[in-house]
Amino acid sequence: MTKCETMADVRREVDRLDRELVALLTERQAMMNEAGRIKASRDLVRDEDRIEQVVANVLRESEKTGLSPAIAEPVWRLLIEKSIEHEFGVFDELNKAS
Repeated sequence: MTKCETMADVRREVDRLDRELVALLTERQAMMNEAGRIKASRDLVRDEDRIEQVVANVLRESEKTGLSPAIAEPVWRLLIEKSIEHEFGVFDELNKAS
């Protein structure tokens, strides 16, 4: 972790981290595109068991890294919901002629 001396240092590091997060989220979104393409039925887009598995995985990882579960869980639940919305859109677009 970078040691900051000023708020300008903090802001520069936050901006750097945000760029990295955007790149990772773009990669994650690409996986939702793949899921929307691969799933055979719209009913398969939302998978409650998988949602809970992802959240549990994130909470285990956050415990290892020191990320507050008060941040991790709601952020990932929102990320999952938005990812599901995106995947529905991908699925519907690919299957609109069906």
